[in-house]
This record gives sequence, C-alpha cells and structure tokens, in this order.
Amino acid sequence: MAKQILNQGRRWYVLHTYSGYEDNVEKNLKQRIESMDMEDKIYNILIPTEKKIKIKNGKRKVVEERIFPGYVMVEMVVTDESWYVVRNTPNVTGFIGTGTIPTPISEKEIKALQKRMGVEEPKFKIDVTVGSPVTIIDGPFKNMEGKITNIDEAKGKVKVSVSMFGRETPVELDFLQIKKI
Repeated sequence: MAKQILNQGRRWYVLHTYSGYEDNVEKNLKQRIESMDMEDKIYNILIPTEKKIKIKNGKRKVVEERIFPGYVMVEMVVTDESWYVVRNTPNVTGFIGTGTIPTPISEKEIKALQKRMGVEEPKFKIDVTVGSPVTIIDGPFKNMEGKITNIDEAKGKVKVSVSMFGRETPVELDFLQIKKI
C-alpha cells in the first residue's frame, strides 16, 4: 500500500543523516539521482557549512565547519518516487517532518542559511572591553592573567598588560588566545 505524498512543488527539505556521513550522503544521492533519472524532481543538495577561525600551534587557521552536523538540505519536488529515492539513500535516516511526510523549510530560512554560508571572511566576536580581566589560553603566556589595554578589532588583536617579574608588561595577542574572566 503506497503512501500518498502531497506534492508541494519545488521546495527545500531537511534530511537527517548519520553524523559525519553528510558528504557521503551527498555523493550517493547524486549518483542515485543520475542512475534513477530524477534530475527533474531532485535539484540541489546543500551541506550547510561556515568558515571559522581557529588557533593551531599559535597560528591562525580558517576551517570550514558544518552548521548542522547530521543534516543535509535537498531541493526537490516530493513525489512517491523522489521520496523513495532520497529516503533509501545509504546513511539517510529520514526527512524532517511529521511521520513520513517531509516538511519543507521556508524560503526565508534557506536564504538566511545561504547568506550565512556565503560569508567569505569569518568575523571575530570580540566580547571584551579595555580594562577587562582576561586569562591567556594559548601561546607562551598561557595561564597568565592580565587586563586588556587595547583592542584592534580589524586585525583581531588585543594588547594585554601582564604582570611579569614585578612589573606590568604589554603583550600583543590574537583575540582567540584570551578568555574573559
């Protein structure tokens, strides 16, 4: 007995996958779309990622991280056939929706997500002000405490006054090397 799925036209849907298998699902789904002639029903696959700045060995690195680990977006027209093709792709655990009926996400949500993904240069979230007490969490001054004396938001750098050998010494650090106390 086949379920009758409501055709809502071309919309974006969210698939739940095993975490870490998002790229694998994208690859498998693309192959299935091609081999099962579904190009007219399944259009785009999107794994939402964003660039983040991390510090590794004292160096700044831009890494791409998944915004929603374990989820893949698919732009498609849901019919019994297209639902079956997507649902039975290896490592797909289901659609987001009620029961077996997928719920489309709004155009506004998908636009906001695409905008977030399209940001080329990651921004710093500097939540300290001059005078804030901080702990240094990376680099040669790790575990020392000090006070912020200067903030260069454009470069993501801060000057921290640290007490060394009985005197205040200014140290320039990357914003990611400090933590607000």
